[in-house]
Amino acid sequence: QVQLVESGGGLVQAGGSLRLSCAASGRTFSQYTMAWFRQGPGKEREFVAAISWRGGGNTRYADSVKGRFTISRDNAENTVYLQMNSLEPEDTAVYYCAAAYHIIEMHTTPGIYPHWGQGTQVTVSS
Repeated sequence: QVQLVESGGGLVQAGGSLRLSCAASGRTFSQYTMAWFRQGPGKEREFVAAISWRGGGNTRYADSVKGRFTISRDNAENTVYLQMNSLEPEDTAVYYCAAAYHIIEMHTTPGIYPHWGQGTQVTVSS
């Protein structure tokens, strides 16, 4: 079992940057595929980015954030990050960290991930 705690959200102006962190408990963090999802007001939860547990740390991004957001992980610190640059008002949402043990594909479907954090609010003002 892994527990996830997000941090780093806040209020930022359009064009600004934020870095989200997700700290994970447990000794097998390195074997989890990690992902970020977000849920805006009145919207369904949507995939943002994922990073594989396998060697090389392959990544996958939603088209809406490609080139602006970067996902990374530090297995020694049991932490996954989401660097968000060139933020837009449309990026306003609660951002959630998710984990799935030993899956190969970096799925975009929330239901694939059994472990979730509590979320952190990101608000981008115009």
